[in-house]
Amino acid sequence: MDTVLVTGGAGFLGSHLCDKLLASGFKVVCADNLYTGTRKNIHHLKGNDNFKFIDVDITKKFQNTSKLLAILKTIRDLGGIKYIYNLACPASPKHYQKDPIYTFNTSVDGIKFLIEIAQYYSAKILQASTSEIYGDPISHPQKESDWGNVNPVGIRSCYDEGKRAAECIMYDYNRMKNVDVRTIRIFNTYGPRLNKDDGRVVSNFIVQALNNENITIYGDGSQTRSFCYVDDLLDGMVKLMNSNYIYPVNIGNPDEFTVKQLAEMVIELTDSKSEIIFQDLPKDDPTRRRPDISLAKKELNWEPKVKLKEGLLKTIEFFKK
Repeated sequence: MDTVLVTGGAGFLGSHLCDKLLASGFKVVCADNLYTGTRKNIHHLKGNDNFKFIDVDITKKFQNTSKLLAILKTIRDLGGIKYIYNLACPASPKHYQKDPIYTFNTSVDGIKFLIEIAQYYSAKILQASTSEIYGDPISHPQKESDWGNVNPVGIRSCYDEGKRAAECIMYDYNRMKNVDVRTIRIFNTYGPRLNKDDGRVVSNFIVQALNNENITIYGDGSQTRSFCYVDDLLDGMVKLMNSNYIYPVNIGNPDEFTVKQLAEMVIELTDSKSEIIFQDLPKDDPTRRRPDISLAKKELNWEPKVKLKEGLLKTIEFFKK
């Protein structure tokens, strides 16, 4: 059985990825410092002989030397490692703006630590990047060839620029040291195990609707997003890892909705008495976001299958429980 390291493995996406990899016959080492992840997301894996959890911060090399060595010892004891999925970074504005220096270091120091493990074991490494590297996009929909329109000194730049820097490190190691790299640019993803307090639009709207509270839209609601269900996203992620394509690939759902349309759909699906209220749009918040997935179709034979209404119903059911 091949071994996979998943950093950020106790988070929303990471825990689902651990499930998927275990079901596919891999041994999984899950590393997470529980900054935004939670043991609850991986509790059902306790007792699985093919799953190991390490509570560690991959950015704090000196403070956590013993814990970082625990990752290396675990990998060595398992006979090496074949794949690394790096999902370690707070992903919602509420969390990544809480400590922007820490957020930036998670992206930069984290990938530097992991890519050297990949180099040593000749493992493939996949970096979970983001559509946020496009900033407030100049072209629409966004293609992988777009260089982005990011404010480098804005309140979101710790996340945007950290992810851009991580991509830079990935491809420098590929060119100079022949490390086998993959980069997925993730567009808005939702589904069960979203943290109800993380500040993302889908979880915010569902929680407010289920409590019959006013649904808060920032801006006038005309800004657009494209929402990809978690199962579709992970299918694309694994296909990218298993492919021979090394350059960044957009993975997201190209169906575009306004934020107001999303709020109205959530109210309808929850049969809520909530009303929509509007507040000021946060600084540097993108006005449009939609992936061009033609490259994913060509290189990975991938496109999403779950429509927004179907995915929202599954997510609403999770939040009800």
